[in-house]
Amino acid sequence: MRPYACPNCSRPNHFEVRVCPNCAFTLGYDPASDQLLFLGDGATTWRDAGGQPHDVIVCQNNNAFQICNWLVPAVGDQPLCQACKHNRTIPDLTGPGVPERWAKIEAAKRRLFHTILHLNLPCETVAEAAGNGTSPGLAFDFLYDPVGEETGTIRITTGHEAGLVTLNILEADDVQREQMRTRLGEPYRTLLGHFRHEVGHYYWSRLIENTAEAENFRALFGDERISYEEAKQKHYGDSAAGWTTDFVSSYATMHPWEDFAETFAHLMHIIDTLATIGGFGMRMMNWPGYEEQPAVDFDPYHAETGQLVAEWGPFAFAQNSINRSMGQPDLYPFNLSPTIMAKLDYINRLLQRAGRGEIAPRLDMAAA
Repeated sequence: MRPYACPNCSRPNHFEVRVCPNCAFTLGYDPASDQLLFLGDGATTWRDAGGQPHDVIVCQNNNAFQICNWLVPAVGDQPLCQACKHNRTIPDLTGPGVPERWAKIEAAKRRLFHTILHLNLPCETVAEAAGNGTSPGLAFDFLYDPVGEETGTIRITTGHEAGLVTLNILEADDVQREQMRTRLGEPYRTLLGHFRHEVGHYYWSRLIENTAEAENFRALFGDERISYEEAKQKHYGDSAAGWTTDFVSSYATMHPWEDFAETFAHLMHIIDTLATIGGFGMRMMNWPGYEEQPAVDFDPYHAETGQLVAEWGPFAFAQNSINRSMGQPDLYPFNLSPTIMAKLDYINRLLQRAGRGEIAPRLDMAAA
């Protein structure tokens, strides 16, 4: 995402900021106007860079837990922000290190929702989905697994089912997550990546399942009606298939559902990173084969896939080079084959249509 300037002193700030490090004014993010607002010394009214007041208040999770920097309209009956209102269960905060882990989880989730909002994707809560007849609603369970942490046998599995995303907060432990990443042979594993993957499952259910769109999906990703359990056992068993250039990750080879979710997450990575690069006005000089300097002088949230991929290649190479200069592994250890790009294009087109309200209606399964 683009950088956000402090509306009081204009200093660029990270998206998670709650107090400007330069002027020490309290800051909050207003999703309605897509900007940071500030509270002056002793003030009770939130204002933008032009001094204009905004009729907003802090998210209830900020009042109760100091966990959120988003703002909500002062009028209305929804005290939680557009990200926090989807929480069904928060973790037991009395556990050791749990508040710190939950803070990391919520920060990653807000970045996810920033992208969802910019793509204008449908994103109902369970209550909203029940009220307007859409299905499923999106909800989150963030769970503490004390027995699993003590014994090493994980009892809570991160995953998605019928709109409910469950996340074991152990994923917010950097050491544990890195051990799992290495053990599973994953080149990339982050909290934000988890959110993008699991929400990819949600959008498969929201936009494809039981609609005519399913046939278009199957033409690229395969038939999801095959047994998931059998596919899982094969993936983790002795007869596991190798990772090929037709998939963005090894995990994507397991089942068409996972292929879609992994590719969805990958598209989110590219879009959000390009938006960040564009927000800083970065350009690359003298890139071989380019008549013009590679630059993100377009809106990545509403761009064609070809444009996204064309600009992504040089910048991904540059990011990897910078990481290597710091003695770090490649930030982007992936290659985009024609098959993967076709899948990315399918999902990008699907989301662009959904952002315009063009969603395939549910089929009458009984009649079918």
